[in-house]
Amino acid sequence: MDSNVKELATEVLPYIRVYKDGSVDRLVDSPIVPPCNEDPETGVSSKDIVVSKSPPISARIYLPKHVEQSPKVPLLVYFHGGGFCFESAFSFVETKYMNRLAKQANVVVISIEYRLAPEHPLPIGYEDCWSGLQWVASHSIDGGLKDEPWLSTYVDFDRLYVGGDSAGANLAHVILLRAGSEGLNGVKIKGAFLTHPYFWGSKPIGSEIKNNEEREKLATCMIWHLVYPEAPGGIDNPMLNPVVAGGPSLAGLGCSRLLISVAKEDLLRDRGVSYYHAVKKSGWKGELMELVDVEGADHAFHILAHESETAMKLIQKLASLIV
Repeated sequence: MDSNVKELATEVLPYIRVYKDGSVDRLVDSPIVPPCNEDPETGVSSKDIVVSKSPPISARIYLPKHVEQSPKVPLLVYFHGGGFCFESAFSFVETKYMNRLAKQANVVVISIEYRLAPEHPLPIGYEDCWSGLQWVASHSIDGGLKDEPWLSTYVDFDRLYVGGDSAGANLAHVILLRAGSEGLNGVKIKGAFLTHPYFWGSKPIGSEIKNNEEREKLATCMIWHLVYPEAPGGIDNPMLNPVVAGGPSLAGLGCSRLLISVAKEDLLRDRGVSYYHAVKKSGWKGELMELVDVEGADHAFHILAHESETAMKLIQKLASLIV
């Protein structure tokens, strides 16, 4: 046997391979790109910042053109997707998406670069995102942090939003529950969008595959076991299955405006629809909740097919939530 050939530990194709020596091949990552003083398409400026040295958390922050100190603008704290184990806040597709969203909504956006599994298994990603949000919120306090001038100068913290796509939408959900129960340095999250949220469970719903053996082979199951091998309850952990019996009440979601978007051809669609109805039935006291169901579209189309008219329309819809 060739000593240079690494032994495979596990793989979830077409996304990731993990080897017995601990190394990882991420097979579908978009290329990493630098920030830009002024994006030629949108005019949005971006830069990379350090949120925390220990633990190591960074972010890319976006500032729309012509934003002034007065009036201040809303802030979106965003969590990227990628099954908790691939993609980056610094990738080409995420940067393209954030530039367009920042311009369309005229908001400051900060995209958190959380640590990825399997090298850093969950719940580390959840903790990194919570720490990042706390760091952001601390800029709102008199005498608090002023580390990032774009936050302290241009942001109206009464209009703080969070959002994410796929695994990032899962992260946003968990963050909302935590903000609702623990608070956030006196800052309230006004709204959130969860786009194509990565939720799952052991019992099939809607049009999902019913055969248990086949379900176990789906990436939705395999990714979770890879990224959170110690998850209490496994695939029915409330972080992945927010409607499971005994999970935290969705009435505790800490925001007042909520937009859930799904795509008709997405394997995860029925989970997003189920989540929407569960929040409606929970007694959540928000002022606005909406479900957007896009015909003829698949998972994360607005990021992966970002030039399409359908993608542009969804970005416009997401932007309309932020007021």
